[in-house]
Amino acid sequence: ILAYADLTAAYLWNADLTTAYLWNATLTGAYLIGADLTGANLEYADLTDAVLEEADLTDAILYGADLTDATLYGADLTAANLEYANLTDTNLDETDLTGAYLQYADLTDATLYGADLTDATLYEADLTDANLEDADLTDATLYGADLRGADLKYATLTGADLSGAILTNATLYEADLTDANLEDADLTEADLEFANLKGANLDFATLTDANLANTDLTDAYLQYANLTDADLDQADLTGALLWNADLTNADLRYADLTSAFLSGANLTDAYLSHADLKFANFDDAIVTDANFTDTYWHQTIWTDGNRYDSNPTGSN
Repeated sequence: ILAYADLTAAYLWNADLTTAYLWNATLTGAYLIGADLTGANLEYADLTDAVLEEADLTDAILYGADLTDATLYGADLTAANLEYANLTDTNLDETDLTGAYLQYADLTDATLYGADLTDATLYEADLTDANLEDADLTDATLYGADLRGADLKYATLTGADLSGAILTNATLYEADLTDANLEDADLTEADLEFANLKGANLDFATLTDANLANTDLTDAYLQYANLTDADLDQADLTGALLWNADLTNADLRYADLTSAFLSGANLTDAYLSHADLKFANFDDAIVTDANFTDTYWHQTIWTDGNRYDSNPTGSN
């Protein structure tokens, strides 16, 4: 039992600390490279500046632990409990956090490049300005998480729950968000260019000034979403549900809106030149001063409820 032990700067390279009881221990600056901490209890431990590269922390308890500026490159944290842990500026690159518990954890400015967070729970975690480039967050729970300014380029978020998450100014370039839940999420000024949002749920989401150019929003749900001033240039919105969405001043040039449902949507001052509108439904939509120049129409349902095979707006 090493509860409250002072192991400051201790040299524990490849040490076997399996199921060790290190509750409230001080491990500031300790060297634990390659150490085996499987099932260890590090609750409230101080691991500030500790080096845990390639360490095995499978099933370890790090509840409330302080890992500020610690290095865990390549560590195995499968199913580890990191609830309320402080991971500010921590290096978690290439770590395995599969099924890890990170509820309410502080990951501000942490680096998680290429980390595996499959099935991880990050409920209301703080990931402000964190680097999650190329990370795998498949089926992860990020409900209410704060991802302001986070870097999620090329990240995999298939089936992830991001409902209510804050993604203001986040970078999701070429991220895979297939079937992800982003209901009521805040993506103001987020960069989602070339992202895959097939079947994603963005109902009630805020996408004001977001960059959605060239994104794949096939069969996505965008009911009541706020897309004011959003850039959807060349986006694929085939079969997308945009009922009552706000697309005021949105850029939809060259977008594919085949079979999209825009009933009740607000398209005031929107730009739709060269968009593909075949089988789209604009019934009861607001189209004041919208630009429909050179759009393609085929069995398109207009605001009057009638189908048209040519542009009836006069902006040809």
